[in-house]
Amino acid sequence: MNKTTVVAFLILASNNLFASNILPEINEIESNWANIYYSENTTQQKKHYPALIEKTKKLSESHPEAMEAVIWHAILIATNAAYESPFTALESINTAKRLLERSITIKPDALEGAGLVVLGTLYYMTPGWPISFGNQDKAESLFRRALQINPDSIDSNYFYADFLLTQDDLKNAQIYFKRAVQSPTRPHQKFADTQLKKEALLALKNTEFRKLETGKNKFLSLFSSANSQ
Repeated sequence: MNKTTVVAFLILASNNLFASNILPEINEIESNWANIYYSENTTQQKKHYPALIEKTKKLSESHPEAMEAVIWHAILIATNAAYESPFTALESINTAKRLLERSITIKPDALEGAGLVVLGTLYYMTPGWPISFGNQDKAESLFRRALQINPDSIDSNYFYADFLLTQDDLKNAQIYFKRAVQSPTRPHQKFADTQLKKEALLALKNTEFRKLETGKNKFLSLFSSANSQ
């Protein structure tokens, strides 16, 4: 389940949230997550995630109408699954899935489509039936919905690009990694966005290298076939 940690990369804050009285709490949760994820070792991460999970749980319970809190609760549950036993981790991922489904049913544009992005990421990173609910077609559909809500989202573009890599669609993966690199940086979450852009830039370079290698291998294959005739 280690791969599920990637779903917790930071989500762009919705403009609608600025009118909410939980904005300071959401921003603090985002900042805390970023500092833990990017700056601490796995031992410290394992130690600190449960406290954030409890914080988002209380926040979502005290503000049941705020899907932003529900989404972050799901993100943290999914992130923490990497430190749980396989069976417990699967239960956690299913819990996160239910929370995200609820959020996109009530308010799909919360956090500019973050619920769609995270749920889509879970769908393509988790195993399929009979182990779990992984489904590549559902993942792509969710990413496309998120991109319709906010085409400039760093998260939507990054994770859609990563999904496309799993489908060996290197050409389009490059396009969306570039969009992630070029997406606006939030002034109040500069550290987190800068770190994710570094991830996107590295992924873009690796994708370009894979394209070169693929082309090279195809050429060598044709060359070898010609010599064998």
